[in-house]
Amino acid sequence: MSPLEIIILLPLLAAIAIWLGAPGRATALGASVVNLLLVAGLFVQYRGDKSVEGFMAYKNSHEVLSSPKIAFAVGADGVSLTLALLTVLVTLAAVWATTSKERLHYGASLLISCGALGAFLCTDVFFLYAFHELALIPTFLMIALYGHGEKRQAAWRITIYLGVGSLVLLAGLLGVVWYCRPPGGELTFDLLTLMQHPLKADAPYAQYAPANFFVLLVGFGTLVSLFPFHSWAAPAYAAAPTPVAMLHSGVLKKFGLYGLIRIALPLLPDAAKTPWVQDALLYMLLGNILVIGFVTLYQTRLDTMLANSSVMHMGYIFLGIAAGNAIGTNGAVLLMFGHGISVALLFMICGRLRNQLGTLEFSKLGGLAKNAPFLSLVFGIAAFASIGLPGLANFSGEVMIFFSTFVNFRPSEGFTFLQVATILSLWGVVISAVYMLRAYRKLFFGQAASGLYVSDPGYGLRVPMILLVAALLIVGVYPASLLQVIDASLGTLFAAK
Repeated sequence: MSPLEIIILLPLLAAIAIWLGAPGRATALGASVVNLLLVAGLFVQYRGDKSVEGFMAYKNSHEVLSSPKIAFAVGADGVSLTLALLTVLVTLAAVWATTSKERLHYGASLLISCGALGAFLCTDVFFLYAFHELALIPTFLMIALYGHGEKRQAAWRITIYLGVGSLVLLAGLLGVVWYCRPPGGELTFDLLTLMQHPLKADAPYAQYAPANFFVLLVGFGTLVSLFPFHSWAAPAYAAAPTPVAMLHSGVLKKFGLYGLIRIALPLLPDAAKTPWVQDALLYMLLGNILVIGFVTLYQTRLDTMLANSSVMHMGYIFLGIAAGNAIGTNGAVLLMFGHGISVALLFMICGRLRNQLGTLEFSKLGGLAKNAPFLSLVFGIAAFASIGLPGLANFSGEVMIFFSTFVNFRPSEGFTFLQVATILSLWGVVISAVYMLRAYRKLFFGQAASGLYVSDPGYGLRVPMILLVAALLIVGVYPASLLQVIDASLGTLFAAK
């Protein structure tokens, strides 16, 4: 039995145990700590074993159907292990930050974690898709049952958008399963087998590759809140209970980006370079960075500002994918990790402010640093990470993405649309700095007109915040801790093209 199977199934078994009557908080915390130790151990082992770097390790498979071939198959490389590490870190923080005594809150967090881990660690397209759908169910229910504000409307919107996006994605996945099937015509959902038969320009059905890639882009993009399929995200995150907002914005949303890197790029390697496909992607990601960036500037509440900011920053990761080289994709994965940690930390603080103050309106808040210096410090670190301050995890990813688009730049040939999009995207950094620093000033400095104040959490509740801050600092100061394994995996992918 692969240790990856234990990592995937442990949150599910813990959620079942909670449903059967086990204590919610203790069971969820225990499972989360064990999973963090397991994933960290595998990551360190993989990083130190030069014989497996760049290849799938810890593989195992259990056949479910023989025709078409479907199996519960698992395997991990540097990319999937990095995202699994992100998942278990945010899961532990989300469970620890949960204040409700209802067992359903803990069970839902574990199910979302199980779905994300399955999506990142399965190597069968069917189960990769199925685990993501599993994670969406508790997300929808928790927003509808325990959300804030217009929770029912937000729950319906996210259900409809992601339901339609999942159907579009399913069509795209069935397309690559059909077009990339092995010689002989046997259908298989095994991703490693499909990757041996990519739909290159000289392959049969190559004329369908750009359209298939675009369908995958729309399907995965809807799950990531790619413009203009983004309008579900901000209301859902603002309305969601704190653990759900942390897990979905920090972890589960990365599935769409992971799917493009794991499935679309290796199986349809030439389609992403088709001019109309790349132009469409660049227009959409500019919508994320600039349009949603300006929308974020005009937010008057902390929760809606963070929600729109999360949507905006997805544009940078798509830019790294659009660059079409190892540097950009390495930066995209690194930024996925940094963004996941920083946005989860920001939503954790946002939830504490909501619980203690009863409002998140900037006009009613201010001077919180006087009674909550620890929260002020942690919020500042997370905000600076989101902006892309050097020394924090997001910075290295963003810099790599921006430089990757100029790898093939020739001054004599002028700027391509990719480079123009990059120059425009740089203004997003300025926009991020404006709304984040303004929010920091309005929340923690000055005087509150309403006289509201918040207290620092106790030492026990500071642990998850310190854990996430440590991750931001370690990866920010030493990005090679992740990049060595990410680059080995993606270097193999791009070398094979």
